[in-house]
Amino acid sequence: MSVFKRTPEASPERVFCLGWTLSLPSTGEALPGQLCLPPPPLPCCPPAIWLHTDQACSVPQAGPSSFPVRDHRNRGAWPPVTSLFPRKMFLVGLTGGIASGKSSVIQVFQQLGCAVIDVDVIARHVVQPGYPAHRRIVEAFGTEVLLENGDIDRKVLGDLIFNQPDRRHLLNSITHPEICKEMMKETFKFFLRGYRYVILDIPLLFETKKLLKYMKHTVVVYCDRDTQLARLMQRNNLNRDDAEARIKAQLPLKDKARMARHVLDNSGEWSVTKRQVVLLHAELERSLEYLPLRLGVLTGLAGIASLLYLLTHYLLPSP
Repeated sequence: MSVFKRTPEASPERVFCLGWTLSLPSTGEALPGQLCLPPPPLPCCPPAIWLHTDQACSVPQAGPSSFPVRDHRNRGAWPPVTSLFPRKMFLVGLTGGIASGKSSVIQVFQQLGCAVIDVDVIARHVVQPGYPAHRRIVEAFGTEVLLENGDIDRKVLGDLIFNQPDRRHLLNSITHPEICKEMMKETFKFFLRGYRYVILDIPLLFETKKLLKYMKHTVVVYCDRDTQLARLMQRNNLNRDDAEARIKAQLPLKDKARMARHVLDNSGEWSVTKRQVVLLHAELERSLEYLPLRLGVLTGLAGIASLLYLLTHYLLPSP
């Protein structure tokens, strides 16, 4: 089980931010990074949310009570005002591993009213009959990849590209542009409805790296290997060898945790994990970066509508 360590000098009575690190029991290695939080109102450990940094945590000096996140790569200086008040809506990439609890975390975000886009659902949607990607896949791989009802046989297609980098690249070149188009459409809908951020549920976020450049924040749902193994064996009714083989087929969670900006530790009680999600949501909600851009878009749309109204009712001659 993951262990939280408080910096020895830290005291809630005299220090604004408390430093916390996550240690992996299997290696004794600490994950880098921390999120500075106000002293908890109760004498208990605050949930684990980390801001990725390249250096170990230390006790920061007392700062204002405005709940800012401190970047410890530039210690001793609070973030500039522009970093506390960004200017545009942002995307949050969320990933995890098999049996890490990602789906449960997504449900909590949805219960909190967050906008969530499941990239897997979009990927299945864009290859349905009648869509351009479906036609191009059939042209590239033949009708043998089709089921009787015309849908793509994902198993057959997967076998065709297995250990075939050229074919895999061809398939990705067909599907990725269509996936990105659908993501943009869904994101724009949430944008106009006033959401501060949109969560993209991306299983292979760090493996493919295709969408990382669009993410302002990345979140990993983490659990230790023993917990992951036990959950997978129980959930899928697998023996130990089969469960370990499935886990080894994925990028290790501890590697994903090092690359992510935020880590939600789901190794212990679900109530603790849920509180972590609530705190992270509160931190992301504080951003005002979506407001000016959204207002600008809405103003532009209103201007176009007004211009069309004037043209059709006053400037153009009546029939």
